[in-house]
Amino acid sequence: MPITETATQFTFKAVRTSEDKEAFRQLPFRIYRDDPNWIPHIRQEIEAVFDPSQNTFYTHGQADRWIMRDVTGQVVGRVAAFINERKAHTFNQPTGGLGFFECIDDQEAAFALFDHCRAWLAERGMEAMDGPVNFGENNKYWGLITENYDLKPYYGQNYNPEYYVRFFEEYGFQVYFNQYIFHKLFVTPLPEVFQRRSDRIKSQPQYAIRTYEKSKPLKYARDFMEIYNDAWQTHDNFKAMTEQQALNLLKQIKPVVDELLLHFVYYEDSPIAFMVALPNINRLYEKVGDNMNLWGKLKFLFYQKTTDVRDCYGVAFGVKQKYQMRGIEGLIFDNLREVCWNEKEQRHKYDTYIVTWVGDFNPKMVRVMEALGCERVRTMATYRKLFDENAEFERSPII
Repeated sequence: MPITETATQFTFKAVRTSEDKEAFRQLPFRIYRDDPNWIPHIRQEIEAVFDPSQNTFYTHGQADRWIMRDVTGQVVGRVAAFINERKAHTFNQPTGGLGFFECIDDQEAAFALFDHCRAWLAERGMEAMDGPVNFGENNKYWGLITENYDLKPYYGQNYNPEYYVRFFEEYGFQVYFNQYIFHKLFVTPLPEVFQRRSDRIKSQPQYAIRTYEKSKPLKYARDFMEIYNDAWQTHDNFKAMTEQQALNLLKQIKPVVDELLLHFVYYEDSPIAFMVALPNINRLYEKVGDNMNLWGKLKFLFYQKTTDVRDCYGVAFGVKQKYQMRGIEGLIFDNLREVCWNEKEQRHKYDTYIVTWVGDFNPKMVRVMEALGCERVRTMATYRKLFDENAEFERSPII
């Protein structure tokens, strides 16, 4: 698709000043003002994505973002483009990213935003772009909702109106991979086959399962790193995690950690699996708003103490390759249900566990989630647009 001529009726401004940043932040409030499910992302966290002093991806990449105005001067769109040099050249076509896309319901405006990112990326040697993605890890701000718009987003999840799908697909983006969101109710018992496996593992003294202890961050950071580096080593674009990175992750989530939601499995005292989940703090941000300044932090602490958050979401899940498909997944979910049972109130501490997303490029994990009794409740997609219309499109390889 050639770059559209309609782009001339719009003007772009790179986000540099505080006024630009505020315009970038404000547009979603106008787009979603009548949508009761939308919850804004935290402004400080979005700004951190575009701050080289806070985002380590700038050490091996580059990014820029823009607001777009129509002929009247009104902001009608925003977008960002990124290049992650560690990943861009591992594909058949060097591939950059597009993200933080928001646009009024106007296809010409949407195409102008896409064109602008495409031109910026092409000037830097890219031949394709993925979107919507993040200039960072894929656990936040990643993917476009394509199925079920009736759920409030969990913390860090992208959210979008249905008409965005039309924009992406009519421009020529194709689904690179689908992202499945699963829910599992705590009251729902494990399927019988998983319960038997869990009971069998529990009966073997070589196995032990423990919940996280905030007082021992270094121990669990090392265990997390060891499991992660084994479990993900065959994944596309794998890069080993360092001890410091693991420690930083645990420090980052410390203010909202519920120790009952972090589980580690050991075999003869060697770490073999983990599950990291957190209370769905979007239930709090929905009340606090998008500004985590001092007043916002005080409000957050107040609502954290006074709000009964009834759902939690998975941040990371990993099993060393040698121990996969042995029932460890069921063991963790079984233990999660047990430790979250409140005997006094005769109910679980949480109602719902959200599996944030599982890519369709990982059919083994999709089958595990389904076999565990998890219900697929939402589909998101990571799209790819090839700049050469004659180039062969390939979906994400199966792992």
